[in-house]
Amino acid sequence: MFRTTLRGPWLMAIGAMLAAITLGTASASPRKAAVDETALSRAVAFETAVTDVAESVSSSVVSIQVEVSRPVNNGLPSFFGGQGQGGIIRGGGSGVILKSNGYILTNNHVVSEANRIDVRLRNGKRYPATLVGADSATDLAMLKIDARGLPQAEFASSEKARVGQFVIAIGSPFGLDYTVTTGVLSAKGRGGIGANEIEDYLQTDASINPGNSGGPLVDLHGRVLGINTMIIGRGSGIGFAIPAEIAQRVASQLMTNGSVKRAWLGVSFQEITPELAAHFGGKFDGGALVNTVVPGGPAEKAGLQSGDVITAIGDQQIREGHDLLRTVLRQGVGERLTLKVRRGEKTKEIAVVTGERPSEDSATSNEQSAEDNGMLGLALEQLTARLRARVGYEGEGQVFVRAVKPGSDADRAGLRPGDIILQADRQAVRTIGDMRAALRDGKVLLYIERDSQRFFQPLNRSNPR
Repeated sequence: MFRTTLRGPWLMAIGAMLAAITLGTASASPRKAAVDETALSRAVAFETAVTDVAESVSSSVVSIQVEVSRPVNNGLPSFFGGQGQGGIIRGGGSGVILKSNGYILTNNHVVSEANRIDVRLRNGKRYPATLVGADSATDLAMLKIDARGLPQAEFASSEKARVGQFVIAIGSPFGLDYTVTTGVLSAKGRGGIGANEIEDYLQTDASINPGNSGGPLVDLHGRVLGINTMIIGRGSGIGFAIPAEIAQRVASQLMTNGSVKRAWLGVSFQEITPELAAHFGGKFDGGALVNTVVPGGPAEKAGLQSGDVITAIGDQQIREGHDLLRTVLRQGVGERLTLKVRRGEKTKEIAVVTGERPSEDSATSNEQSAEDNGMLGLALEQLTARLRARVGYEGEGQVFVRAVKPGSDADRAGLRPGDIILQADRQAVRTIGDMRAALRDGKVLLYIERDSQRFFQPLNRSNPR
């Protein structure tokens, strides 16, 4: 009876609870969140700005196709993706219309080995292009097509650009024309990568891939901040662009002269750290530490020495090494500069007249073959700034042993690739010509630097003539 009497009320109670839960669940079902109209309108405005920029800038960007003749089984530069075993190899890149009458700026590595260059505009028209001039030091080249009334790009000041600002890259990665990627300006003044003689890059996380080379990196106004040039590893999110100021200076000279002349002090330098500053007798307040003075260069003639710390050029403060590079590159050849130099505990002013920076485009002046009989099996190369960065050498030597012919006199004497020749017959070796002169009689006493160690080594011709 007890169970029979209570069953009805309990069932009614449970039914009421389920109904309440069901009704509560229904009433508590998610509602569509209210849209923040202000935030949405800002997002749409930003989206519109990006698409407008992409659309307007694309008309001043070109796609470049090149053909390169390669011997069978010869390795290809990474730019061409390593495809093909010989014959005609095809590659591509991007460019920026600099002038409405057909001048186009791109990267030197895109066109330097090309037998044929074709340019395709945004409207689909194609033109054969000629190479006006190139500058390997900055990896820039100027092309010319027979066209008029082209939409030319507008340049901004990369020096005024701010790290963190939004940027857009446009180009033809992997042959996919007019690809737009976005990101931020990650850093400025990047150098020390070892890819080119002059390095003062903008860094971005906007996706840059093979084929983007030569295309623009622009701001939200559609103005060119830099010319995209390379990446560090695919998929790394680290890309680099040549700053607008450098690109415009180089472009102007290439259009006018087909080559570039730039100011030169004739020094190698490194960053000054608090630890180094203590050894050079000064307080740490920035500057560029001179580690090598090029013999016969403008700096040596003016009296600069290794160990000097350059803290200013005129009114421009030098806080790090790249400040020195940027400041000198803005000057003309033959200009008189006043350098503020800290030497030990004293500060002095030194007047320097800039010289013309030696070109690295002429291989004949910088390299010599191991097959040259007069060199006894030595293949030598002048130690340029680029080579120094590549091999990590910061000493005063000027001539580098690039190769040694097997079985030659140099090989039998124990000389190795990577050796630095400091002296020949107790006289400083500054050029390959100095070494050639020292070997005229078929015998010489060399003073060699190898792995930070120095030693004397005689070198004699086995069959004197």
